[in-house]
Amino acid sequence: METIKPTLVILAAGMGSRYGGLKQIDAFTPEGDTIIDFSLYDALQAGFGKFVFIIRKSFEKEFKEIFNKKLEGKAEVAYVYQELENVPDKYINPERTKPWGTGHALLMAKDAVKENFAIINADDFYGKEAFQVMAKSLTEKNKESYEFNTMAYLLKNTVSDHGFVSRGECQVNENGYLTDVTERTHIEKIDGKLMRKDDEGLFIPIDENTVVSMNFWGFTPKCFEFGEKLFEEFLEANKENLKAEFYIPSVVNEILKSRIASVEVLQSDAKWFGVTYKEDKEIVQKAIGELKKQNVYPRNLW
Repeated sequence: METIKPTLVILAAGMGSRYGGLKQIDAFTPEGDTIIDFSLYDALQAGFGKFVFIIRKSFEKEFKEIFNKKLEGKAEVAYVYQELENVPDKYINPERTKPWGTGHALLMAKDAVKENFAIINADDFYGKEAFQVMAKSLTEKNKESYEFNTMAYLLKNTVSDHGFVSRGECQVNENGYLTDVTERTHIEKIDGKLMRKDDEGLFIPIDENTVVSMNFWGFTPKCFEFGEKLFEEFLEANKENLKAEFYIPSVVNEILKSRIASVEVLQSDAKWFGVTYKEDKEIVQKAIGELKKQNVYPRNLW
C-alpha cells in the first residue's frame, strides 16, 4: 500500500504587533531566507508532501511571490484565509482588528486538509529532528485514528530576553501522554526568574523545566470533529471582547475531555528558537548562521 505523505499547515495569519511588522516574511540570512524557509526545507527532507499556509488576504500576494516558486515541483501548495469575518454573521464586530487566534485558524484549514497533518507557527524554528520525529509518527498513523500528538519543549529554552511570551503549559502523565494544556498568555523573565501572570494579573513563579507546546501539533483529520461547537460557545461568551483569542489548546483540551482521543507528547533534542520581538532577530540570525556554517543547511536552501 502506498504511504500517504503528511501535510504541513503553517500558521501565518498573525500581524506581528510585538515584532513591528510581518515577521513571517522577514529575511534572517544574507541569502534572504525566512524562518518558514527552514521549516519547509526540514519538512520536505522529513517526508511531508503538501503545504497549507493560513494567511490573511492582505498579504497573499507577498506570500505567493516568495513561496510558490520555491516549492514548485517539490510539493503541493494551498492557501487558506483567516479573516475576521470568517465567523457566523451575528459575531462579526467591525471594531475588531485582531485575528481570532490559532484555534480559529486550525478550523479554517478543514477543507484543505484531508490527510494526517502537523501544524506549526510561521515564526518558530523547530529544528530538523523535530520534523523527522513528527513525520514518522504521522506516516504510521491511520487517518481515521483519534491518536494525536504534540512536539514538546522545555520552557527555559523558549523564552525571550526582550519581553513576555505566550506558551501552552502541558501536564504530562507517566506514560508520556498529555492530560491538560493551559494557554499562558504572559510569561516573562523578571530579575533572572521566570514568572507568569495569573488570572488576576499578578506575577507568580513558573518552573523553567515546565513542558510547553510551541504549537507544533500532529493531527489526523478527525481533529476537526472537535472545536467547532467550542468556538461557537467562545464567540458567544466573548462577543464584546475585541482582544479575546481562541487558541489551539482549547481545542486540544476538548479532545482530551472526550476520552475517545489521546495526545502523545513527543520529545525532540532539536533546539527551538523564534522571534517575538525585533530584538530577538539578532539571536536567531546568529543561530541560523552557525547551522549553515556547520553544514546542517546548505548555503542556498532552494
